[in-house]
Amino acid sequence: MKQVALITGGTRGIGLGIAKSLAQHGIDLVLNGMRPEEGVKVVLEELTNLGVSVKYVQGNVADDEARKAMVGTAIESFGQLNFLINNAGVAPLERNDILNMTEESYDRVMDINLKGAVFLSQLAAKAMLNAKATVSNFEAAIINVSSVSATLASVNRGEYCMSKAGMAMLTSLLAARLGADGVGVYEVRPGVIATDMTSGVQAKYDALIEEGLFVTPRWGLPEDVGKAVLALVRGDLKYSTGQVIMVDGGMTIGRL
Repeated sequence: MKQVALITGGTRGIGLGIAKSLAQHGIDLVLNGMRPEEGVKVVLEELTNLGVSVKYVQGNVADDEARKAMVGTAIESFGQLNFLINNAGVAPLERNDILNMTEESYDRVMDINLKGAVFLSQLAAKAMLNAKATVSNFEAAIINVSSVSATLASVNRGEYCMSKAGMAMLTSLLAARLGADGVGVYEVRPGVIATDMTSGVQAKYDALIEEGLFVTPRWGLPEDVGKAVLALVRGDLKYSTGQVIMVDGGMTIGRL
């Protein structure tokens, strides 16, 4: 039986980069996104053409019923869920100084970026533990896609930074809880990745790259993150549960 991965926000940007990497490795996919299925038809076909089965679940990860539908689709369609990749995330609708951040914006970002990952991980972990109790050599892992903003403060999008800092602690908590059961939990922490989320600041980072912001002098690509997630899914770093995998081109290296 093929392994199965659930990827939230899996039809665009970083999530799609991850989906392509896993599909090329022969892993069946359950993808979640906000767009109607007709709007992601081309993406689903592209992934299916890589030789895997793909299911799509439309819904907001902040919603309990949507989360249940995601895990339920994996179990009902494939009989198991091996890997959860908590990737769905949003930036604030408006960048405001931390002193002017609104409660509405805070709630929206935290609900999607953090609360959704917390409670989807609960559901997925229980399904994984049930499978481990009945299936020999069942492989399972949870991978949280965070951001360098977990530790780098951006005062005009504080709610985003706090959501990613919370995801870092979620990784530690789940790793500590699930390690003895053989479920690895990891955080992949991208830097500046070329996606629709960062398109509005392209000129800013083009200039910063020219000035030497990154050790590797280029934008990060969704496929860079996808390769890191694939290594974790393959089990290449089983003895590193709870750890952070940086995919930032050396952006956060301390330099004089």
